[in-house]
Amino acid sequence: MEEIRAKAEEILCREAVSGPWSPEDLETLRRYLGGVETNLLARMLGRSVEDLETKLVELATTLEDRPLSGPELILFKRQFGTRSDEDLAIIYGRTLERVQAEAARLCLSKDKAYMRRKTSGSERTRMPRWTEPELQTLRQLYPGESNLQIAQQLGRSVKSVVSKAHNLGLKKDKARLEEMGRQNVRLRYDRGSASE
Repeated sequence: MEEIRAKAEEILCREAVSGPWSPEDLETLRRYLGGVETNLLARMLGRSVEDLETKLVELATTLEDRPLSGPELILFKRQFGTRSDEDLAIIYGRTLERVQAEAARLCLSKDKAYMRRKTSGSERTRMPRWTEPELQTLRQLYPGESNLQIAQQLGRSVKSVVSKAHNLGLKKDKARLEEMGRQNVRLRYDRGSASE
């Protein structure tokens, strides 16, 4: 156990740093903010907790109200369930209102495990029960429509739609799967073109 702790210290902890933040430090801050405890993040950056908190306050004053770009949206969808909206605002440099609007537009929701941690496990996350008309709509739309379109129509999260469809054994039509494949290829191509 002591060997593991020593190796973690070696990997995660840098020499103490002060002064201006490098672009690499800011990238690390944004990558791990909300995903690891503040004191561990400070140690990873070689900064004091106070220095880290000061930088977060500074970043909070530079937030913009503009849409997320395509590559940002891909990561945003992955991170939304496990990070607070306030942390996401700093990560993406967007206002809290913009973060919440993007999440609503994409029908995103927080993960149950995240919500339990946030409430210290004291409350059980209650999910609205599916009604028979909602289930009929899901069965009708799921094969040919995107999960986002279904979620928007039913007023549910995409995760909820995917989970219920899986539980019911629903499958996408071949034509819908082919379209999803084309969309994924376009996204990868667009991401590759943007990074060049």
